Amino acid sequence: MLPWGMNKRTIRADGLLLLTACIWGFAFVAQRSGMEYVGPFMFNGIRFILGSISLLPLIIVRNLKLASDKPASMPAPTGKRAWIGPSMLAGTCLFIAASLQQIGIIYTTAGHSGFITGLYVVLVPLFGIALKRKTGLPTWIGAVCTLTGLFFLSTAGNMGAVNLGDGITAVGAIFWAFHVLVIDRLVQKVDPLVLSAGQFAWCGMGSLVLAFLSTESFSPGAVVQALVPILYSGLGSVGIAYTLQVVAQQDAPPAHATIILCLEGVFAAIGGCLILAEPLGSWTLAGFICMFCGMVAAQWELIAGAAKAV
Repeated sequence: MLPWGMNKRTIRADGLLLLTACIWGFAFVAQRSGMEYVGPFMFNGIRFILGSISLLPLIIVRNLKLASDKPASMPAPTGKRAWIGPSMLAGTCLFIAASLQQIGIIYTTAGHSGFITGLYVVLVPLFGIALKRKTGLPTWIGAVCTLTGLFFLSTAGNMGAVNLGDGITAVGAIFWAFHVLVIDRLVQKVDPLVLSAGQFAWCGMGSLVLAFLSTESFSPGAVVQALVPILYSGLGSVGIAYTLQVVAQQDAPPAHATIILCLEGVFAAIGGCLILAEPLGSWTLAGFICMFCGMVAAQWELIAGAAKAV
């Protein structure tokens, strides 16, 4: 018997989640590469607009299927614009988080950015305390591990210096955690796909406005040179990976999804080493290990609960 009651559908779902984590991890490489040609706000603006557009066909097909399955006597749905406010709220959190991440990656490596962004996995249950949600000892152990890992990554053996990019990315992780909590509330009232497309569009428009208002240099030629990283980050990371995640989590146990998606940082580090020739010293490796262990520890209660349920 396969562990955790795994069957062919579960194995398939886990494979899709692993592919999702891989796509997301290598997206940090694309984000790092894109900064050689365009500014962070221009990159994010085009990226998230493309991501929003890529979800529209999925929404249309899904709505047509729902319409065909709906009895003719059923009344038409109301509140068609109920998604606008929630999309703006989620999109604002996303805009701040993504902007800090993109600015931070200018000064740090793809591997560092991938792992430090993963801090939100630990921060979400900690922030949940303010919402009167209980959290146990594993979460606090996870927090200590991830903070230790962050220290290793940011100082790299130099106790008196902290990498600027790592610090900016860590602040961004706080807003990624806020974003998760906001989404957790909003998906109970708004269709997840519509909410995602709306928040991506809002984030993209805000980024483009800020790109034109700021001193970011811009030229059509630069965008063409950054086209591959932008397309990968927009269509691959947002459109394709998001769809794979939605499909996979229909069959994958939550504990599986938690562990596998934590591998996003591992793939970011692998991509940074293989494609961008980023160094992987002993301090960096120790930081990666501590942070990954911390992410898993923070979700241990979910993992242990799933194992007992089998």
